[in-house]
Amino acid sequence: MLNKLIIQLKSRNKILFYVGSISLLGALICAVLAVWSPLEVGGIPAFIKPMKFYLALAAAVFTMAWLMVYLKNQKAVRRYSWVVVWTMLVELGIITTQAALGNQSHFNISSWPNAILYQIMGLAILIYTFWTAYIGYLFFKQKEFPLWMNAGYIWGIRLGILFFVLAALQGGHMSAIMRHSMGGMDGGEGYPLLNWSRIHGDLRVIHFFGMHSLQLFPLLGFYLIHSKRSMQIIAASWLIFLVLLYVQAMKGYPLLG
Repeated sequence: MLNKLIIQLKSRNKILFYVGSISLLGALICAVLAVWSPLEVGGIPAFIKPMKFYLALAAAVFTMAWLMVYLKNQKAVRRYSWVVVWTMLVELGIITTQAALGNQSHFNISSWPNAILYQIMGLAILIYTFWTAYIGYLFFKQKEFPLWMNAGYIWGIRLGILFFVLAALQGGHMSAIMRHSMGGMDGGEGYPLLNWSRIHGDLRVIHFFGMHSLQLFPLLGFYLIHSKRSMQIIAASWLIFLVLLYVQAMKGYPLLG
């Protein structure tokens, strides 16, 4: 079963298949280093952060590789795939290098080299986000899909990409205020692995749930929600949930107070 899934994923988008596979390998190496290396950043093992970013990238690119085969504009898909390669090479290269140096990668303007690296990361993720938004636009624009695709699945893809892009742009709020905690300083006691604050509001919570809508909505459309109207109702409910998470974080309350 897994073998067939891998073969089909590779056949759908070879470039993103290899990006995702290398990301999984990067996550595994970082997991080993997180246990083995004494380096810490912000009171946690330095390689935990790049490990999470590698895992998040693998989930995103494998999902996009699977979905973009339905687009007629495959020229745009190929361009997008190479944009992902170069922007994520920059983003994850900087995050991993800073971890190896024992430095904070995000919100780090403690010196001009760190500030420049942070700005380069921001530019890379912005390019990646806007290109992903363009792919989402192509899904909304395209009216004809394979006959077997129900309306719920089509709208699940569209809405999943839309929520993903909005959540990525929400990351700009954290960059603007140079922190992710609300009602207190970054760091301190956090939930295992995710490290979301147990004490203060944390803007990374909505960032996480919003970005993983990319996987949630297509899966709902494929397996459970087969009509456009039902999917749109689910999306409206999900939007309310995300807004409530945002308000909770802004008021300084942790996810589970």
